[in-house]
Amino acid sequence: LKMAGDLTKFDARIQNLIRNAEKLTAHNTKITLTVAINYGGRWDSLQAVKAWQANNPLEPIENATEELVQPYLAMAHAPDPDLLIRTGGEMRISNFMLWQLAYTELYFSDVLWPAFDDKELSTALDFYRGRDRRFGGSTVSTAANG
Repeated sequence: LKMAGDLTKFDARIQNLIRNAEKLTAHNTKITLTVAINYGGRWDSLQAVKAWQANNPLEPIENATEELVQPYLAMAHAPDPDLLIRTGGEMRISNFMLWQLAYTELYFSDVLWPAFDDKELSTALDFYRGRDRRFGGSTVSTAANG
Protein backbone atom coordinates (compact mmCIF):
# COMPACT_ATOMS: atom_id res chain seq x y z
CA LEU A 1 0.00 0.00 0.00
CA LYS A 2 1.26 3.44 -0.91
CA MET A 3 -0.37 6.81 -0.50
CA ALA A 4 0.33 9.59 -2.97
CA GLY A 5 -0.58 13.11 -1.89
CA ASP A 6 -0.09 15.84 0.64
CA LEU A 7 -0.71 14.00 3.88
CA THR A 8 0.33 16.98 6.03
CA LYS A 9 -3.23 18.30 5.85
CA PHE A 10 -4.53 15.27 7.77
CA ASP A 11 -4.78 14.87 11.53
CA ALA A 12 -1.61 13.37 13.10
CA ARG A 13 -3.54 10.21 14.03
CA ILE A 14 -4.55 9.64 10.40
CA GLN A 15 -0.97 10.31 9.23
CA ASN A 16 0.30 7.69 11.70
CA LEU A 17 -2.28 5.15 10.54
CA ILE A 18 -1.22 5.73 6.93
CA ARG A 19 2.50 5.39 7.75
CA ASN A 20 1.84 2.20 9.71
CA ALA A 21 -0.23 0.69 6.88
CA GLU A 22 2.55 1.49 4.40
CA LYS A 23 5.16 -0.07 6.72
CA LEU A 24 3.08 -3.21 7.26
CA THR A 25 2.82 -3.78 3.51
CA ALA A 26 6.25 -2.49 2.45
CA HIS A 27 7.68 -5.95 1.76
CA ASN A 28 4.71 -7.32 -0.16
CA THR A 29 5.68 -8.17 -3.74
CA LYS A 30 2.59 -9.23 -5.71
CA ILE A 31 0.78 -5.92 -6.15
CA THR A 32 1.11 -2.29 -5.14
CA LEU A 33 -2.10 -0.42 -4.45
CA THR A 34 -1.57 3.33 -4.64
CA VAL A 35 -4.26 5.60 -3.25
CA ALA A 36 -4.17 9.23 -4.38
CA ILE A 37 -5.41 11.22 -1.41
CA ASN A 38 -5.24 15.02 -1.30
CA TYR A 39 -3.18 14.68 -4.47
CA GLY A 40 -2.76 17.11 -7.36
CA GLY A 41 -0.31 17.07 -10.22
CA ARG A 42 0.71 20.70 -9.71
CA TRP A 43 1.34 20.06 -6.01
CA ASP A 44 3.33 16.94 -6.88
CA SER A 45 5.62 18.71 -9.34
CA LEU A 46 6.23 21.59 -6.95
CA GLN A 47 6.89 19.37 -3.93
CA ALA A 48 9.30 17.25 -6.02
CA VAL A 49 11.36 20.30 -7.00
CA LYS A 50 11.37 21.52 -3.39
CA ALA A 51 12.44 18.08 -2.14
CA TRP A 52 15.22 17.89 -4.72
CA GLN A 53 16.43 21.34 -3.69
CA ALA A 54 16.28 20.41 0.01
CA ASN A 55 18.42 17.33 -0.65
CA ASN A 56 20.81 19.30 -2.87
CA PRO A 57 21.08 22.66 -1.08
CA LEU A 58 24.35 23.64 -2.75
CA GLU A 59 23.06 22.98 -6.26
CA PRO A 60 21.55 25.92 -8.14
CA ILE A 61 18.02 25.27 -9.33
CA GLU A 62 19.31 25.61 -12.89
CA ASN A 63 21.00 22.21 -12.41
CA ALA A 64 17.66 20.48 -11.79
CA THR A 65 16.73 18.12 -14.62
CA GLU A 66 13.77 15.84 -15.24
CA GLU A 67 15.93 12.84 -14.33
CA LEU A 68 17.05 14.41 -11.05
CA VAL A 69 13.58 15.59 -9.96
CA GLN A 70 11.54 12.54 -11.04
CA PRO A 71 12.56 10.35 -8.06
CA TYR A 72 10.97 12.90 -5.71
CA LEU A 73 7.50 12.65 -7.29
CA ALA A 74 4.78 11.04 -5.18
CA MET A 75 4.38 8.31 -7.79
CA ALA A 76 8.10 7.68 -8.38
CA HIS A 77 7.61 4.08 -7.24
CA ALA A 78 5.37 3.29 -10.22
CA PRO A 79 5.89 3.37 -13.98
CA ASP A 80 4.16 6.10 -15.96
CA PRO A 81 0.73 4.92 -17.11
CA ASP A 82 0.31 3.72 -20.67
CA LEU A 83 -3.45 4.36 -20.69
CA LEU A 84 -5.70 6.67 -18.69
CA ILE A 85 -9.40 5.91 -18.81
CA ARG A 86 -11.62 8.85 -17.84
CA THR A 87 -15.24 7.90 -17.24
CA GLY A 88 -18.44 9.89 -16.88
CA GLY A 89 -18.09 12.01 -20.01
CA GLU A 90 -15.41 14.28 -18.57
CA MET A 91 -12.88 15.43 -21.18
CA ARG A 92 -10.05 16.57 -18.93
CA ILE A 93 -7.40 15.09 -16.66
CA SER A 94 -8.24 17.44 -13.78
CA ASN A 95 -4.76 18.06 -12.34
CA PHE A 96 -4.12 14.32 -12.09
CA MET A 97 -0.59 13.00 -12.59
CA LEU A 98 0.42 15.87 -14.90
CA TRP A 99 4.07 14.82 -15.04
CA GLN A 100 3.37 11.13 -15.51
CA LEU A 101 0.70 11.52 -18.21
CA ALA A 102 3.04 13.20 -20.71
CA TYR A 103 3.01 10.20 -23.10
CA THR A 104 -0.06 8.40 -21.82
CA GLU A 105 -2.86 7.53 -24.21
CA LEU A 106 -6.12 9.12 -23.05
CA TYR A 107 -9.45 7.35 -23.42
CA PHE A 108 -12.68 9.17 -22.58
CA SER A 109 -15.90 7.28 -21.93
CA ASP A 110 -19.39 8.65 -21.36
CA VAL A 111 -20.12 5.69 -19.09
CA LEU A 112 -20.20 6.50 -15.38
CA TRP A 113 -17.76 4.52 -13.22
CA PRO A 114 -20.23 2.17 -11.52
CA ALA A 115 -21.48 1.03 -14.93
CA PHE A 116 -17.99 0.75 -16.48
CA ASP A 117 -17.92 -3.00 -17.05
CA ASP A 118 -15.75 -5.54 -18.85
CA LYS A 119 -17.29 -4.60 -22.21
CA GLU A 120 -16.36 -0.93 -21.69
CA LEU A 121 -12.86 -1.93 -20.57
CA SER A 122 -12.48 -4.09 -23.67
CA THR A 123 -13.48 -1.11 -25.82
CA ALA A 124 -10.88 1.08 -24.08
CA LEU A 125 -8.19 -1.58 -24.56
CA ASP A 126 -9.11 -1.94 -28.25
CA PHE A 127 -8.68 1.84 -28.58
CA TYR A 128 -5.26 1.58 -26.92
CA ARG A 129 -4.13 -1.31 -29.14
CA GLY A 130 -4.96 0.82 -32.18
CA ARG A 131 -2.77 3.74 -31.12
CA ASP A 132 0.58 4.51 -32.75
CA ARG A 133 2.70 5.25 -29.67
CA ARG A 134 5.52 7.59 -30.71
CA PHE A 135 6.42 9.05 -27.27
CA GLY A 136 6.86 12.57 -28.62
CA GLY A 137 8.38 11.55 -31.92
CA SER A 138 6.70 11.79 -35.27
CA THR A 139 6.33 9.48 -38.20
CA VAL A 140 6.38 10.53 -41.79
CA SER A 141 3.61 9.01 -43.81
CA THR A 142 4.89 7.80 -47.19
CA ALA A 143 1.40 8.21 -48.63
CA ALA A 144 1.34 11.89 -47.69
CA ASN A 145 4.76 12.50 -49.23
CA GLY A 146 3.96 10.83 -52.49
